[in-house]
Amino acid sequence: MKLHLLAVGRLRRGPEKALVDEYLDRFAKAGRGLGLPPATLVEVDGKGADMAAEAELLAKSLPSGAVRVVLDERGAQLSSPAFAARLGDWRDRAEDVAFIIGGADGLDPGIRDRADLAISFGAMVWPHMLVRVMLAEQLYRAASILAGGPYHRA
Repeated sequence: MKLHLLAVGRLRRGPEKALVDEYLDRFAKAGRGLGLPPATLVEVDGKGADMAAEAELLAKSLPSGAVRVVLDERGAQLSSPAFAARLGDWRDRAEDVAFIIGGADGLDPGIRDRADLAISFGAMVWPHMLVRVMLAEQLYRAASILAGGPYHRA
């Protein structure tokens, strides 16, 4: 199994990059003993490109045969335990997974239509740079859940 985060745009210095790096590092450590590999972040430079051009860049970076999961406001709203269960299923079937995050204008319909799963972090639209943070945090939370730990503090 391999995990890929494909995203339009590059995170430079700043709070979003610090948080993505922190949560992906936590995920790598937490997932090690669970058979979950570290996630690889692939950023494509869509500067000045329209959604169709961004889709071409994403398609070139998409690993062959990977389960395609798009982050889109029209997607399913999964609970953290349900997301963890999906991640565990992909791990158990040794499936590569590519999480795909579009640019500021979202994802080209062609990418969305070819997805195996669309996930939403709620009915609101989130900035694409924050979606990376939220996905990285949910990967870490999923590893914690799979390890039998609490997924939130009450």
